[in-house]
Amino acid sequence: MRPSADQNLLAAVDRLIAESDARSRENLAWLKAQMDSYFFITMKEESEAVHALAVGLKTLAQNQRLTVADRAKTLILARLNRPGSLYDTLRTLQERDISYAEFTHSKGAVPGLSQGLEVQRFDFDRKEHSEIADAPPPEIPAELRAGIEEALKARYPLFDLAQLDALLRLLWLNNEQYVRISPPNRVAQILWVFQEGNRQGGIFLDVEETDDMGLDSETRVLFAVGNPPQNDFLLQTMEVFNRLGFGVQRAYCLTISNGVHPYFLGTFYVRKRPDAPLLSKGSELFDRLQMELYNTQILSTASRTYREFVTSRVMNGEEASLVNAFIAFCHTNLAHHHPDPYGYEDVMLAFHSHPDIALQLAKLFRIRFQPGLSLREEFYRKTLEETVRFVESYNTGHRYIDDLRRAIFRCAITFIRNTLKTNFYVREKHALAFRLDPAYLGELAPEFTADLPPELPFRITFFFGRYGSGYHIGFSDIARGGWRTIITRNRDEYVTSASTLFREVYVLAHTQHLKNKDIYEGGSKMVVVLDAARLEARDLSTQRLYKLQFGFINAFLDIFVTENGQACDPRVVDYYGEDEPIELGPDENMHDVMIEMIARQSLKRGYLLGIGLISSKRVGINHKEYGVTSTGVMQFAETAMQQLGIDIRRDRFSVKFTGGPSGDVAGNALRIMLERSPEACIKLILDGSGAIFDPEGMDHGELSRIVLKHDLDAFDPARLHPGGFILYRNERRTDGLRELFKRAVSTGAGVQEQWVTTDQFHREFGNLLFSVPTDLFIPGGGRPETIDAENWPRFFREDGTPTTRAIVEGANSFITPEARTQMQRRGIVIMRDASANKCGVISSSYEIIANLMLSEEEFLAHKERYVGDVLTILERRARDEAELIFRRHREAGGSFIYTEISDAISHEINGHYARLFSFFQRNPELCDEPVFQSAILAHLPAMLREPQYQGRLERLPAKCRYAILAAEIASSLVYRGDQEADFKEMIKGHLLRNFARPEALTRPVTAAPYIQ
Repeated sequence: MRPSADQNLLAAVDRLIAESDARSRENLAWLKAQMDSYFFITMKEESEAVHALAVGLKTLAQNQRLTVADRAKTLILARLNRPGSLYDTLRTLQERDISYAEFTHSKGAVPGLSQGLEVQRFDFDRKEHSEIADAPPPEIPAELRAGIEEALKARYPLFDLAQLDALLRLLWLNNEQYVRISPPNRVAQILWVFQEGNRQGGIFLDVEETDDMGLDSETRVLFAVGNPPQNDFLLQTMEVFNRLGFGVQRAYCLTISNGVHPYFLGTFYVRKRPDAPLLSKGSELFDRLQMELYNTQILSTASRTYREFVTSRVMNGEEASLVNAFIAFCHTNLAHHHPDPYGYEDVMLAFHSHPDIALQLAKLFRIRFQPGLSLREEFYRKTLEETVRFVESYNTGHRYIDDLRRAIFRCAITFIRNTLKTNFYVREKHALAFRLDPAYLGELAPEFTADLPPELPFRITFFFGRYGSGYHIGFSDIARGGWRTIITRNRDEYVTSASTLFREVYVLAHTQHLKNKDIYEGGSKMVVVLDAARLEARDLSTQRLYKLQFGFINAFLDIFVTENGQACDPRVVDYYGEDEPIELGPDENMHDVMIEMIARQSLKRGYLLGIGLISSKRVGINHKEYGVTSTGVMQFAETAMQQLGIDIRRDRFSVKFTGGPSGDVAGNALRIMLERSPEACIKLILDGSGAIFDPEGMDHGELSRIVLKHDLDAFDPARLHPGGFILYRNERRTDGLRELFKRAVSTGAGVQEQWVTTDQFHREFGNLLFSVPTDLFIPGGGRPETIDAENWPRFFREDGTPTTRAIVEGANSFITPEARTQMQRRGIVIMRDASANKCGVISSSYEIIANLMLSEEEFLAHKERYVGDVLTILERRARDEAELIFRRHREAGGSFIYTEISDAISHEINGHYARLFSFFQRNPELCDEPVFQSAILAHLPAMLREPQYQGRLERLPAKCRYAILAAEIASSLVYRGDQEADFKEMIKGHLLRNFARPEALTRPVTAAPYIQ
C-alpha cells in the first residue's frame, strides 16, 4: 500500500473514532429510552457488550448482524427487527443446548433507519442432571428468599409455599446469576410457572396482563414444559406465535435441569394485532394458542407433514399430528406381512400426495370424537359415507398405485370407525392414545393378518408420540404384561422395527396369555419403538426415552381412568363404557425411575388399580433382586434334566447361556446354578457385550464375582482354561479404515490379545450359539426369533445328532414355532417360554394383590415374609406344569411334542378361565359363599390367608375377585384334576338336581356351570 493510502486510511479511522465517541453516547441514550428496563437488568454484568452495541449500532445499516459478545458460554447478537431474523439465528443454534435465551425489541426505530433493534442473547451453560441431583443444598441469602416469598404471596396466592425451598434451590443450582439479578417478582413468576408445570402433568400455559394495557400493550404469556423436545423446540414455539399472528416483543426463556430431565420455563411478551381479539384465558384465541403450543410435544418439525402442510397453513398443528398418527397406524398394520408395497415412505407419500383425503379423514375423526358435538350420529353417518365414496373413487389412472393407496386409506377409515375412545381432545397431552375394538382386524383384507396368531385379542390400544409409536395388546379383560421400548439409532432401524412392530407385540401378547394361565390376569404386552437417531450422548437418548414413556403412560391414563365405566375426563368421548383393569410390568429399557413415576401418576390420577398399575417398584417385588423369573426357569431346567437322567444338584453336566451375568433372567439363573449345582460346566455365555467360551467350564468363583454386578466382559480372561476366549464387542480400535474388535485367548502360557475384523467378530459370535455342544441351553436374553426356520438345522451335527439335548427358554419368543417343532422332532427337549419363564409374571400378579390389600407401610414391613410366600408358590407352579408336561408326553407315547403339550395346557386352563370369569360376572353373589371364598384364599400367599387380612378381600375390585376365582379353579382342574372323577361328579350333580326327588321333575331347570 502506498504511503498516501496509509495516511488516508488512518485519517479516516481517526475521524470515525472521534465521531463514534459522541455517537456512542447518543446511541446509549437511545438504548436507555427505547429498550425495556428489564433489558438493563439482565445485561447488568455485560457492560462490554452494551458498550459494543452502543458503538456499533450504526453498522446495522450495512450488516445483517452485530456480534457484541461471543464467548464459549454466551452469544449476544444485535439485528434489525425484520421478519425471520430470529428464525435465522435459531436455525444456526439448533445443535446447541441453550440454558437461557432472551429476545428484546426496541420500542422505536434505530436512529437513521426504518426498523427497530432486536437484541438476541443466548447462554449455553446447561448443568448435567447428575450435577443437580447430587448437589448439596445451596445457601440462598435469607433476604433474597424473603423477597421472593413476599412476591409469591402477593402475586400468586395459590402457590404452595411448602415447595418454595425445593424449587428455588433447583433454580439457584441451575442459574444462580438469574436469581441474583432478577427482581423478586420475576423469580416468583418463574417459580409459579415451574410449580404449575409440575401440577399440570409437565405442561402449562397462562396469560397475564402487563402494567400497560393500552392500544399497543403487551400480554405476558407464561409457558412451561417438562422434558421438552430437543434442539429446535424454541424455534417451533416461535413459529406458533408467528403463525397465529402474535408479535413477540420480548422473551425470557430458561432451560434448567430438575435432576432427571430438562425443564423449559418461558416468558413471552406478545403484542396483538390492532384488529385481533384480546388474548385472555377462556378466549378462542387463547384456546388456539394453547392447542398449538401443547401440540409441539407431539408434532415433530422433522416430519414432512409439518414442513409441507403446517408451515404453509394447509393444516393446523393438531390436524398434522393426527395425520402423522394415521400414517404410523396404517404403516404398522399393513407392513408386517407386506413390507415392500406398504413401507413407511409409501404410506407417508399416500397421505402427503393427497392432503384433501388426509383432511377428509381428519374431519371424520373430529365428528366422531370432538366433545360436545350436537347431532353427532347424524353428521358422522353422512361424513363416513362421504369419506368412503371419496376413497373408493380414488383413481389416478395408475392401477397398481391406486390399489395400494386405497388399501391405505381404507385402513385409516377402519382405524377411525373402530376407535372406541381417544385422548386426542385432551389438551395437556404429551402423546396420543386410541383404544380400538380388535374386530377391526376382520375388516382388513386377510393378506394383512395372515402372519398373526388366529386368536383375536380382547383390546388393542395404539399410541403415537413425537418420537415413536407403539401398541398395547391384551387377550383378556384383566390383563398384564411387560412394557418394552425398542431404541433405534438411525432412520433405517426405526423404519425396520416399526414395520414388524404390530406382529411382534401381537405374538408377545399371545405368548404372554399362554404364560399367564396360573394367575387371574390374562396376557398382554406393550411394545413401542423410539426414534433416537442422531443422539450420540447417552443422557440425550435417556431424556427422549423418558419423554416418550411419560407421554404414553399419561395418554394411557387419559382414556383408562374411569368412573362407573365411563372415562373421567369429559374430553374423552367413550364408546366402550367399562372399567378396564390393565397391569403393566417392566421390560426392555424401563428404568426404575420411570417405574416409580408410573406408579405415582396412576395413584395421583385415580386409576382403579392405584400403584398396582405397574410391578417391580419399590413397594413391590423386584424381579432381578429376588430372581423370580429364574426360579421358574431353573425348576423347569431341573425337571427336564431329570428326564434325561441328570440330577443337576449332584451330577456333572454342561450348559450354555444367552443373556449376560448382569441380566435379570440369565444372571439369576447363573446365581441359582452356582449355588445349587457344584458340578455345572458352564461353557458359553453370550450377551450384548460379547461372548465367553471355556471348553472345560468357567471358573465358578470368577463367575460369582461378576454375577448380577457386571457384564461378561468383566470376567478375568486369566481365569479361563486353555482354549477359552472372550470376544469383546465394546473394546475396539481402528486400523486404517478397518474397525477391529478385541479377542482375549487363554493359552497354556497366559492370555494372548488378538484383534479381529468386523466380519470375523460377527461370524464367530453368530456361530458359537450353534457350535458349542452342551447338555442344556438356557436362552436368558436376546432378540425374539433368534432361532428361526433358516438356522435351526445348525443345532445338529452332520450325523443328525443334536449339539444340545435340552433347551429351557428363559427369553420370550427366542425360538420361532416352526423351529421349535423341527428341533423337537429331531430329538431336542424344549420347554417353551410360556411355561418356563412364567414365574416372573406370576410374581408380578402377587405384587399387585399386595398393593390392593396392604398399605405401603404394611407391605414394606412384611416384605421379606411376603416374598418368601410368593417364591414358594412360584416353585410349586413351575413344578406342577413341568411334571404335567412330561407326564402327558409319556402317556401319549411321545406322539405329541413338548411345546404342543405346553400350548394345550395353556389353552385348556385359559378356556376354563374365560368361561368361569364370565359365569362369576353374571353371578357375583357366589363370591361371598364360603366355598368360593376358600378358593380365593387358596390363591393368595400364606400371609394374606391369616385372619387379620382375610377381611380385606373386598379391597380387591369386583372384576379381580371374579378373575381370581376363575384362575384358581381353572388351574387346579388341569394340574390336580381327575377327568374321570370330575365327569363322575358332574353326572351325579345332574342326577341329584333333576332326578333324585319327585318335585325335581316339575322344577324349572336352571343352567349350572360345569367343566368337561
